[in-house]
Parts: sequence; structure tokens; C-alpha cells
Amino acid sequence: MKKSIKILTIVGARPQFIKAAVVSRAVASHNRSNPETAVHEDICHTGQHYDHGMSQVFFDEMGIPEPYINLGVGSGLHGQTTAAMLAGIEQEIVARKPDAVLVYGDTNSTLAGALSAAKLNVPLAHVEAGLRSFNRRMPEEINRVVTDHVARLLFCPCSNAQEQLRREGVETGVHVVGDVMYDALLYYRSGAVSPAISEPFALATIHRAENTDDPVRLENIITALDACPVKVVLPTHPRTREAVKRGAIKPRGSLELIDPVSYREMLGYLQECRFVITDSGGLQKEAYFSEKPCITVRDETEWVELASAGANRVVGAGKDRILSAFDWAMAKSGSFSHNRIYGDGHSGEKILEILMQTLDRQP
Repeated sequence: MKKSIKILTIVGARPQFIKAAVVSRAVASHNRSNPETAVHEDICHTGQHYDHGMSQVFFDEMGIPEPYINLGVGSGLHGQTTAAMLAGIEQEIVARKPDAVLVYGDTNSTLAGALSAAKLNVPLAHVEAGLRSFNRRMPEEINRVVTDHVARLLFCPCSNAQEQLRREGVETGVHVVGDVMYDALLYYRSGAVSPAISEPFALATIHRAENTDDPVRLENIITALDACPVKVVLPTHPRTREAVKRGAIKPRGSLELIDPVSYREMLGYLQECRFVITDSGGLQKEAYFSEKPCITVRDETEWVELASAGANRVVGAGKDRILSAFDWAMAKSGSFSHNRIYGDGHSGEKILEILMQTLDRQP
């Protein structure tokens, strides 16, 4: 590498803080060993997640460099928030003049970073490229597709994602590097915080709009969780808590709603639970890395490899199908092992190496 490079990292939501921590740690390690070719990373927080339990706590406990700016966009309609992010990120790109913009996952922050970089002709790198649910009603699916088709570097977590990009005609700049969330779990799990629960329990998260914005789906899911054969602990996303309150849904059985938890606390719940119920993309993988059966309360998943491996059962939001899946999860608990579908735990280093090599060749 002949020169130092500047990267502008765009984050805005809880999963992105976890993923960004992996690459930021690789940057810090490189800079300690190679100060003459230091990589300068600026982190721009859009403010998409603004609650302390969904945002600041992750920077505090994961050693992520503090964002130099928080755009403070907050919540709102998709067009409104994405437009505000676009305006703010564009200003930061013009002011910072980065060699590349780095985005993660499939949120509105991802899309805004991608469009801003593409329109200013700044190389865009997308971590978690090539994932598809094939459900265009999901905002996340639109964000994934658009971001992949304007990115110059596409970092895929597995070979299936690479093959999907090939089917869409995207073959240049594609690299299979593994999953940064596996890196994160390996690095942070020794500091996991064990929950104060003495009985067997399942871990649940529900936050996607397809479930929280549909009163029938949400009531079906909550009612099923409340009838689980073991206690269910549900760290509650602000959107979910508001939807439960709005629908006057009152769990009285197995389900316990708690406040959002930190990443280390979540790792503790993952280590000790019997199984996982979720509509989150990230938690599906974390359950797999932790060797826990996962019930996905969506109609499809972008992590198709997990369903093929028998680690994940996608059941939708029907109460009977969820209840039936509890029997599967209870029987499967403790009976399968993680077989490294998503790499070897060194994805962050691989991403940084490819970024440096690619940007170093630019004029």
C-alpha cells in the first residue's frame, strides 16, 4: 500500500453498530502496526436509532470510535427520514472528501449512504451484499437491491449471496469475506453478561414493520409467545412496545417484555436460552453462531442457508404454526453445531485488506 486512505462509515441502527465495530477494530489494528499507511475512518451516525438502549450503549461497551457527527434524523416516514439522511450525508461527503463510503446491511441509513456516494461518484462499499428475501414489500429488500447495484465493492457473507449477485448481472468487485457478525460474537462473547434467570427460557425479538404495523400479525405472535412451554424473554424495541400498547395486548402467561438490552447482555441471553424466536436478520445468525434453534416469524428470510441447514424454521405469523415450531425447537435444542457457513471469524480484516488494495490502485 502506497498511501493512506480515508473512509466514511455510515451507521444508524443497532445491527450496524455491531458490524461497524468489527471493521473499526481492524482499522485500529492496522494503524498500530502500519502508521505510515494509516487508514483514517470517520463515522457518521444518521440518528436512525436514537434511544440510548438502541444506540449509545453500543458505542460505550464495544469500543467503537465515537461518531464525529450525529445527524439526528430520528424516526418518521421512510421518504421523510431517507431524504433527511441524504441531505446530511451528502454534505459530509463533500466536506470530508473520503476515498470510499462504507455502508452496512439494509436500513434506510444504508440506502441514504449508498445514493449519496453514488451521485457524488465516490466509491461505495457494501457489507452484507447479495442478500435477498424476494419480497419487495419489505423496505429492507428495496434498500439491499439498490445498494448492491450502485456499489463498487460488494462484501458477501457467503457464496449464496455471491451467486445471487451473479444472477443479477453484478460480478465486478464482488468478494466473499464471511460475516462480520460472527467476528463480533467471537470477540465479545467472553464478556457476555449472564441474565438473572434461573428457569429455562427462550429469547425473542420482534421489531419489523411487517409484524408491528399489522395488528393481527402482532397479536398472533404475542399470543403464541405467551403460550410457549417455557418462559419467553422479549427485549422490546420502542416500535414494538408502542404497537403492543396501541393494540391493548396484555401478555399474562409465559411472555415477559423487558427494556432493550446491550450487546453483551444479548450475548448472555443467547448463551443461556433454549431457543430463539425472532423477525430480526441479525439474531437469526447469532442464534446459529450460538448453536440455538431459531424460529423466524416472517414469511421468508434472506438467510436461506440457515433454513437449508435445519437451524432455522421460517413459520410466518400464524399462531398455530408458531406453537408447532416450539415443539421442534425444544426437541432440537442442543442437538446441532455451527459449521461455518459464514466464514472463519476474520471478515473484518479481509474487508479492510480489500478496501486498501482497491483504493490504493485508484489515481
